[in-house]
Amino acid sequence: MKESHETRIIDSWRKNATPWARAVQAQTIASRRLVTNDAVISAVLDCRPTSVLDTGCGEGWLTRQLSPLVGSVTGIDVIPELIAEARRHSAHRFEVMTYDDLASGALKLTVDLMVCNFSLLGKESGNAVVDATQTLLPPGGHLVIQTLHPLMACGDAAYQDGWREGSWLGFNDTFTDPAPWYFRTLESWVALVNTGGLKLVSLREPLNPETGLPASLILTSQRTE
Repeated sequence: MKESHETRIIDSWRKNATPWARAVQAQTIASRRLVTNDAVISAVLDCRPTSVLDTGCGEGWLTRQLSPLVGSVTGIDVIPELIAEARRHSAHRFEVMTYDDLASGALKLTVDLMVCNFSLLGKESGNAVVDATQTLLPPGGHLVIQTLHPLMACGDAAYQDGWREGSWLGFNDTFTDPAPWYFRTLESWVALVNTGGLKLVSLREPLNPETGLPASLILTSQRTE
């Protein structure tokens, strides 16, 4: 039986957990150093949260960065190897959990803000995170999503929603079996974060200073009900 795209995403990240953790810790990813690390932290702090859920936390970089700046930070990720790495570097709360588990209420927690830093790769899993805001965020709480900018990520394919094959272009040869990912147009991203009691309150396009082009797209929504 052919694996689903969502299953392939998880399989790929399990295979690449170690090289990914090394790349993040060694700061070898230029776009993160130049733009996107500071951009996501700024977007989170602008919401003035006292509690944050780092959703798809990976090896815990963002959780560790936010910890001195907000009152409480928790990280969740579906990849056990990444959570183990996060726990090795920090005493913060890290849990192995799928986005479906999150949406079903498995995490008994309420936070001021949920942040997804390049961690919404799938279609159904991305929708599940938005669904989870209904129980995890109180009225006035925020969801911050940083993702690839659709105009930069589209490439030569048609500008329409759909699954794309992944690539480790720009990474070293320790990375294998790139994960597929679900491409969303800007219109689709905006629609996604305006559902389920959420309202888009900020859209940012951080620029790469070396190219003058958008390095990412950051969407901030607020829970209104």
